[in-house]
Amino acid sequence: MSIALTKMWISFAAMGFMFLSIVLIYLSRYKLKQKFFRIVTAIFAYGLMIYAGIIIFLIVFSGPTSS
Repeated sequence: MSIALTKMWISFAAMGFMFLSIVLIYLSRYKLKQKFFRIVTAIFAYGLMIYAGIIIFLIVFSGPTSS
């Protein structure tokens, strides 16, 4: 697998992390009633969002790949 394809799959994983964090933030704000689960879910969701942002930042600013 080429470097470009590897970068593509890594960026898809980061987008999946972003989608999952949106779902978890929605759950923690509107659906969960117990405060402990709300806090744990929100911390995990925001952690995923930060991690996904760092991955996308590194992928975008690592520059183009040569084939």
